[in-house]
Amino acid sequence: MDLSLGASVPGAEALGALREDRLLGGRVRLLQPLSGYRAATDPVLLAAAVPARDGESVLELGIGAGAAALCLAARVPGLALAGLELQPPYASLARANAAANGVSLALWEGDVAAPPAALRARRFDHVILNPPYHAHGPASPKPGRDLAHREAASLGVWLAAAIARTRPRGRVTLIHRAERLPEILTALSGPAGDIAVLPLAARAGRPAKRVIVSARTQVATPFRLLAPLVLHEGPAHSGDGDDFTDAARAILRDAAPIALEEPRQ
Repeated sequence: MDLSLGASVPGAEALGALREDRLLGGRVRLLQPLSGYRAATDPVLLAAAVPARDGESVLELGIGAGAAALCLAARVPGLALAGLELQPPYASLARANAAANGVSLALWEGDVAAPPAALRARRFDHVILNPPYHAHGPASPKPGRDLAHREAASLGVWLAAAIARTRPRGRVTLIHRAERLPEILTALSGPAGDIAVLPLAARAGRPAKRVIVSARTQVATPFRLLAPLVLHEGPAHSGDGDDFTDAARAILRDAAPIALEEPRQ
């Protein structure tokens, strides 16, 4: 499929004009709306933190245009990828992006609070998610952006859905705002263990604004708080070009993984 600038995707007309972006140093080609919700670094970081292996199954809840799933597929070939998406135009876009990148993707349309029956019948080795960040606040004039950024289902509902779709001893991985970490830990504690939290700091010495959280279902391994991943060099951005740290650049440009789990026995 030609992902040229302004290309149209059948079923995605409601998103308006599209633009092709490149992720992971060009390994992933991604059509996204020129206006509305657009994937940036968060799905790339999320994908890097998933310790999936060739042949394992991965479900992304709220797959959007497919950025996280496709970044994961670029790093780990041979995965059985699936997704759930509430908004039909984004589901169409995810299908088109998967096809253009040569990735097989099983995709369901539906609400995370009430997944389709065919999806409820399945469990996965990994479930990944980048839930909406805002529980409150003014609505966006762009409906797609509003649904992507503001909670329709609560964070607890998202995490309960993720746990329900994860096989025993499988792994749930998510990225979210650091201020929501207490809610995340409350929802995971009990049904999951081996919980690891990676703070993401924009610059050294600054508070982490986002966290990556990883947990395994039906295990009791102790909680781990990891050293922060610092994304940018220096106290402030100066000049043109990016100022990523070497560690962040390796993840965002070279598809390096983020190691969150303890080595498997």
